[in-house]
Amino acid sequence: MIAEVTKQGVVLRVRCQPNSSSCLLKGVFVDADGNGHLKISVVSVPEKGKANAELVKFLASKIKIAKSEIEVVGGETDRYKKVLVRGKAEDILPVVRAWLKSEGIDE
Repeated sequence: MIAEVTKQGVVLRVRCQPNSSSCLLKGVFVDADGNGHLKISVVSVPEKGKANAELVKFLASKIKIAKSEIEVVGGETDRYKKVLVRGKAEDILPVVRAWLKSEGIDE
């Protein structure tokens, strides 16, 4: 599972690849502990929060939620990030699952 439900909403685990040729979802990456991460590439370079801002914008467009409702809450300077999507989990998770399914990804 790539997400955790919290009181504030849903935390997505993401492995971000900055400085890429395009911004897109590349699949699911499973780390050594067995945790799944959405593997997302972004065009921006990892300096002054540019890659994080692009990641938030990308997720907001795919999940169809305001950018202000998405925040990087862990791993700001790391490839492995935790991204909080604020709202009710029962509203967010079906949208995330539908997006992943449309990309051919079965979480």
